[in-house]
Amino acid sequence: MRFDVITIFPKMLNGFFAEGILHQAQLTGKIEIHLHNLRDFTDDLHRTVDDRPYGGGPGMVMKVQPLFRAVKTINASLSGKRRTILLSSQGKLFRQADALRLATYDGLILLCGRYEGVDERVISFVDEEISIGDYVLTGGEIAAAVLIETVARLIPGVVGRFESVEGDSFYNKRHLGPPQYTRPRIFQGLAVPEVLLSGDHSRIETFREEQAWRKTAQQRPDILGIRGHNCAEKQN
Repeated sequence: MRFDVITIFPKMLNGFFAEGILHQAQLTGKIEIHLHNLRDFTDDLHRTVDDRPYGGGPGMVMKVQPLFRAVKTINASLSGKRRTILLSSQGKLFRQADALRLATYDGLILLCGRYEGVDERVISFVDEEISIGDYVLTGGEIAAAVLIETVARLIPGVVGRFESVEGDSFYNKRHLGPPQYTRPRIFQGLAVPEVLLSGDHSRIETFREEQAWRKTAQQRPDILGIRGHNCAEKQN
């Protein structure tokens, strides 16, 4: 799978993609990540990517022409099933279901906004607008990194054991993952639950399922459609 990121700060992402599973996945050819400097698609001496907003107001707005040229140029050299995405705080909230859907494409083109946002006419040539949360970032680069890692780990061979992916929170589940433990058996008076040491796989599976639901009720009652955060106390 190929990811093309359009940004005015490509160096910001170099280090992130040069480490860990994303780096290994690139070396083995499971994924490709290409960073494009938006300024390379401008047509003026100063390589201008922003301008003052019509109607007045604070800040600057990213121009439509360089983004259009960048998307058109990238698409012209590629084939296959592709999707163009604008990363924006005004977009649809990104969920695991979206990652599963996007992982079926041959490639994604990601546009990283900056300043006060992008010219609204950019929407005319993107397929969707995505936000990674109900908060505002300085730019779309971090959001692009989040989306790429989330989608890439769903591609077979990127994560060593796909069972690890299937056990993740939100992966075809209505609850978070269960709490996990490793050595030492006791740390500062806190012991690993005995059931996990029993070797009884049926009991362990039941325990993990119960703990997963309990943790979800405590941390994310919204997933269960429960109001308030005292639902776990009521279960005790």
